[in-house]
Amino acid sequence: MITRKWLAGGACGLLATLAAGLFPASASAGEPVSKEPPKVELVLDVSGSMRAQDIDGQSRMSAAKQAFNEVLDAVPDEVRLGIRTLGANYPGDDRNVGCKDTKQLYPVGPLNRTEAKTAVATLAPTGWTPIGPALLGAADDLKGGDATRRIVLITDGEDTCAPLDPCEVARDIAAKGIHLVIDTLGLVPDAKTRNQLICIAEATGGTYTSVQHTAELSGRVKQLVDRAAEPVVTPVATAGTGQCQDAPLLKAGIYSDRETFGEHRWYRVAVKPGQELRASVSIGADRAVNNDYGVLLRATTEHGREIVRGSEAGDGRTDLVSSGLRYPKGTLDDADGNAETAPETVCLQVSNSFSAPASVKTTPGMPVELTIDLVDGPDEASDVAAFGLGRGWWLLGVLALTGLLAGLVWGWVSRWRISVWRTN
Repeated sequence: MITRKWLAGGACGLLATLAAGLFPASASAGEPVSKEPPKVELVLDVSGSMRAQDIDGQSRMSAAKQAFNEVLDAVPDEVRLGIRTLGANYPGDDRNVGCKDTKQLYPVGPLNRTEAKTAVATLAPTGWTPIGPALLGAADDLKGGDATRRIVLITDGEDTCAPLDPCEVARDIAAKGIHLVIDTLGLVPDAKTRNQLICIAEATGGTYTSVQHTAELSGRVKQLVDRAAEPVVTPVATAGTGQCQDAPLLKAGIYSDRETFGEHRWYRVAVKPGQELRASVSIGADRAVNNDYGVLLRATTEHGREIVRGSEAGDGRTDLVSSGLRYPKGTLDDADGNAETAPETVCLQVSNSFSAPASVKTTPGMPVELTIDLVDGPDEASDVAAFGLGRGWWLLGVLALTGLLAGLVWGWVSRWRISVWRTN
């Protein structure tokens, strides 16, 4: 005799079978081949100037140690991380010796958080600032393989070991074509330190950040370590113009530019009928700026009519502000009833409202990163894509059918239960 358990089990089995067919648990056949784990080396300045007590009421060294502990707790498991120091061991006045004072504190590899924290805890501000030799040593620590590689340099002063210019060292590293990015962070930097660190970062496609507080240091280093685990895309350098008519015509991709305080720069994108333009922009405050600022990204026609805009404001708590927009280009028919095929030129305006004290240089402009993407229009782009269930109206139909079948089975079970109850 058919039992309620059998029927309920059959209903669950039906649903499970449909679910398994629609949403397979594994897609190993289509998965990409596993990549070599990304490598990151943190290069920390331990020179004598790190004794200065001007970061949240504590020394720069104490702030760096605190930030490192927080960073080490948050390092993704797939990242192979190492730590190198500069100026940590030689306290004397011999320049030749002091300019060789760089050493790997923790080897690049799977992270043992306890061992790494213990190694950092032993550091004390000591000697010189051999940034160039430290970068060469870090590049050597990361050599080999095809992994994503990143150096994060944290220092409070400019190199003291010229003529080995660290900016030239960074250019030489970039020229080797090993795709090694150097990001720099300046702890309460002066103008000379800031310029040198900007030069180092720009030479390899990295970023520069000025740090005034412990939370800023730990937060930024965490971002950079996390970024190493993501695919590396090198932005294409471009130059926006003062008006749309002569602006560069951009395709889908990531672009870099620079923009001075309060400037407007224009770019163009050709959007075909049926496509959707997705654009975003980020502007980094790579120098001391006043609080309260914003960025505007605006899309207009060639004749100046605004289509859509996106804007975002900041209050000094972050060194990066971003905004974005979306514009779907619908399809139209001409007078003869034929579908329109000519692309529309969309003008993109990037503006900012940054300002700074009179002592801050306005050149070069602040770094701009502009992302352009062109995807299929709303008919496809707005399909269902939630909870990992997939995309497309066909899926909604199948889910509706599944629900209908489940309802019929449950109704049958309910009627059977009532008939059995009446019989008894």
